[in-house]
Amino acid sequence: MHMTTINKDTVQGNWKQFKGKMQEAWGKLTDDDFDVAAGRKEQILGRIQERYGITKEEAGKKIEEFEKKYTDWKWNA
Repeated sequence: MHMTTINKDTVQGNWKQFKGKMQEAWGKLTDDDFDVAAGRKEQILGRIQERYGITKEEAGKKIEEFEKKYTDWKWNA
C-alpha cells in the first residue's frame, strides 16, 4: 500500500473547505466547535452528539453517511 505525505498547509486548506460542507450539514455546530475540533473526527462526533442530543452511535452513523459524499477527505489524527 502506498502512503502519500500531505503537508500541513494542504490539510489546513482542506479543513477549511470541508468545514464549510459540515456547517451546511450540521447548522447547530458553531465556528468554535469546528475550531476546537480542528479536523479530528472524534471531536466532531462529540460535538454533533452534544448539540443534537443524539447517541454516539447515531452521530457516528451521520458522520459515516457524510464521509461517503466526500471520499477524498482525510481526518486529522
